[in-house]
Amino acid sequence: MSSTETLTRQPRVTVAGVSKQFGEVTALTDVDLVLGDREFVSVVGASGCGKSTLLSIIAGLEAPTTGSASIAGAEILGPGRDRGVVFQQATLLPWLSALDNVVFALDGEQGLSKRDRVERAREALAQVGLTGFEQAYPAQLSGGMQQRVALARSLAYGPSVLLMDEPFGALDALTRRTMQELLTQVWERNRMTVMLITHDIEEAVFLSDRVVAMTPRPGKVAAEYAIELPRPRTPDVIGNDAFREYYRDILDLIHRG
Repeated sequence: MSSTETLTRQPRVTVAGVSKQFGEVTALTDVDLVLGDREFVSVVGASGCGKSTLLSIIAGLEAPTTGSASIAGAEILGPGRDRGVVFQQATLLPWLSALDNVVFALDGEQGLSKRDRVERAREALAQVGLTGFEQAYPAQLSGGMQQRVALARSLAYGPSVLLMDEPFGALDALTRRTMQELLTQVWERNRMTVMLITHDIEEAVFLSDRVVAMTPRPGKVAAEYAIELPRPRTPDVIGNDAFREYYRDILDLIHRG
């Protein structure tokens, strides 16, 4: 994708002049960021630079100290069904099956019968490759499979924005790569806006249309990189020269602080 294409997308999420204070600590300062409609954006930076705080503000879990965040032009005042959130820990309810964990997330959806909720939950689990595991409980699932359920839970109610905070950070390298490939397939199918927080620059380049690098705390946007690699992407792209150049440039920026 070219830089021009990225710039011509309709804005889906807009962050304008956002700063965030926690007591005497300034986590974010004067952050401006636009996520385009159906764009996949990764945010990278050193630990403590405010990446997760920024995601929490867009999710409606934190309020900015100054500035504003909006989705489709409406100011974000709290959590909403227009945003799905996936964290590093799957946070599944251990007494519910995989299917029932997803159905539970759909409780309260207007106009959906119990049968509709079950059918939508089955479809979401199928999207993440868990057909046949609907009745398994979290303790019976691997870490990667638990994260698949967490992703299905967010996909089930059809959000326009998917927010992911280090969703694969606790997984082993092989499972992590499998989940990255799955996420690209899910995004290609659904084409919602995705914001991924990650420490893994290789992951960011592999998955994203654009990578946003943040400064050390107090965090603000240091640079943005349009990732002009063809889609759909497969792991063999990681070895090509263009990929490695993106990786080196972003890593060098973060190391320079």
